[in-house]
Amino acid sequence: MNYKYTNELINEKSPYLLQHAHNPVNWYPWSNIAFSKAIDENKPIFLSIGYSTCHWCHVMEKESFEDTQIATILNNDFISIKVDREERPDIDSIYMSACQSLTGNGGWPLTLFLDHYQRPFFAGTYFPKQSNFHQVGLIDILEKIKNTWTNDKEKVLDASKYITNTIRNTSNTSSSQNINSNIQDETFKIFLQLFDTTFGGFGSSTKFPNPNNLLFLLRYYHRSNDEKSLLMVNHTLECIYRGGIYDHIGFGFSRYSTDKKWLVPHFEKMLYDNALLSLVYIEAFQITKNELFSKVANDVLTYTIRDMMSQDGGFYSAEDADSEGIEGKFYVWSYNELINILGKNEGIKFCKQFNITKKGNFKGNNIPNLIGSENINVDDNILKKLFIYRNKRIHPHKDDKILTSWNGLMIVSLSIAGRILKNKKYIDCAKRTVTFIYNNLIDSDGRLLARYRDGHASILAYSDDYSFLIWGLIELYESTFDSIYLEKAIQLNDELIKYFWDEKSNGLFLYGSDSEKLIIRPKEVYDGVIPSANSVSALNWLKLSRLTSNPKLEELANKQFKTFSDNINSNPTSSTFMLCAYLFTSSITKEIIILGDTNNQRTKEMFDILNSKFDPNVTTIFKDTSDNSILKIIPHLSNYKEVENVTTAYVCSNNSCSLPIIALNKFKDIF
Repeated sequence: MNYKYTNELINEKSPYLLQHAHNPVNWYPWSNIAFSKAIDENKPIFLSIGYSTCHWCHVMEKESFEDTQIATILNNDFISIKVDREERPDIDSIYMSACQSLTGNGGWPLTLFLDHYQRPFFAGTYFPKQSNFHQVGLIDILEKIKNTWTNDKEKVLDASKYITNTIRNTSNTSSSQNINSNIQDETFKIFLQLFDTTFGGFGSSTKFPNPNNLLFLLRYYHRSNDEKSLLMVNHTLECIYRGGIYDHIGFGFSRYSTDKKWLVPHFEKMLYDNALLSLVYIEAFQITKNELFSKVANDVLTYTIRDMMSQDGGFYSAEDADSEGIEGKFYVWSYNELINILGKNEGIKFCKQFNITKKGNFKGNNIPNLIGSENINVDDNILKKLFIYRNKRIHPHKDDKILTSWNGLMIVSLSIAGRILKNKKYIDCAKRTVTFIYNNLIDSDGRLLARYRDGHASILAYSDDYSFLIWGLIELYESTFDSIYLEKAIQLNDELIKYFWDEKSNGLFLYGSDSEKLIIRPKEVYDGVIPSANSVSALNWLKLSRLTSNPKLEELANKQFKTFSDNINSNPTSSTFMLCAYLFTSSITKEIIILGDTNNQRTKEMFDILNSKFDPNVTTIFKDTSDNSILKIIPHLSNYKEVENVTTAYVCSNNSCSLPIIALNKFKDIF
């Protein structure tokens, strides 16, 4: 295809950057070339950050970045840089903090203006081309900034210095205080006040599922036995399944709902959402034995394996909201279309169950949903027929880059699903993903990398990549008891501490000591749609400490709690995964040591007992009597022996271990 315009993004691997490679804007990737050009030509930097499946990023591109009038202004008076936030979370974190500091809000597309030293002096999110009654337009902003830069540059530089110092001071604050002793109860009460008793979730308008909150509430229920905590999770999980945020035809969850009923989503599907939500459904099933929850978990994992897994075992990042330039077109249906596909009798029945009408519920068409339906038992044959029909439509764009961090979350979910739902396929997929990462995302120096696409891996891994992958390896070890995964987790954890730990003030930096130096070096503690590396690492260290009897790792976790206590105490609902870790350390934990033959029936029955009960405060080590490889990692296991040559368990708690247990009923009573 012959394009009228081609810019510097054409040589990049990011699908998001490549989407803009033929804009009339002379885009540059984040690079020294762009910064040098800004200095040489004395121009401010226009920075635009987004991701390839972002609906409003598409809107801004179509309105502004494909527009020759805007392009002419940008090309004449600015140096324009595009950044994929999923490839460069370090850049995104810094400039999102700047935007939130300046405007009180954030989101994508993220729009900023920088000086020659990469310091921001103006920020916002989506801007229309022209000003309107509600919002200033991009043309007016560009003209104003051009004039200010030309006529009062010192004012701009003073502002950029001030803003940079502000975000630097707020980014790396630390504390030596303790987390409030009743923080779990306080957080629970906040959620109780925010809970939507009708439609589930928290708040009354736009809703994100936010799995971190649900994971915390499940752990709070385990700790307190407060039924209201479990009720909030159960009701939310049923409501988001009923809603249009769930793809009832092809499975999987969209990113969030634009309304309180979970009916109308922004239709993009993110890998991390589906990894974490499937995990919540698995744990909820483990507690309640509600078959709906296991069905949803299985269906979501079916979707991710079928549609998001590469042939080599890595998982792609996301699927777009738009197809053929129209939001949700791939996912919506007309009433007559469904009647024609299914026939009159089946069609009318389906339309009634899934709230399909001639009027529609989304721009004249219908998002299938079960909101208010008495019957949520779905005819799989009808769904298969509709799936086959829908599959012939033009599919949304798929962001096929493979991110180590999000793949780590998939390894977590697949590993836990494999052992709880007793599905070996999930374990095998988790193993394949680990193999893919170790074959493709380790550089020649042995350093973990963040992104793979089109046969090419690059970008030194961030603390998220390390922490999420370590979490996945721990879970895969406890699902397979193959010591290689525990060994890999320990090795990666050593690297994590080496490259990211702040020896002066504690906590993990977002990017490594060997990575590109940016205007600040942030630490993330906010548990948003995904948990922070600091939160996940705190839990990883506690678990690894128990598994390997390494008290230094528990000391690191305790430093995390103190370092970030101000954030946690002041805004606990934004630190819910960190509170999951805190619940672990403040609860009575059990370390289970089992010795036996992997293939022995009694061994399998002990594993079944372990997996049948939800207990987030248990860690398990298995020593196969025919394999001593685990002793290289945990030498003191040689002190534990089988009794009467049968599978034997030792239950340790509070630094003391029980007498050996061989009777299954006695082992079961412990839980």
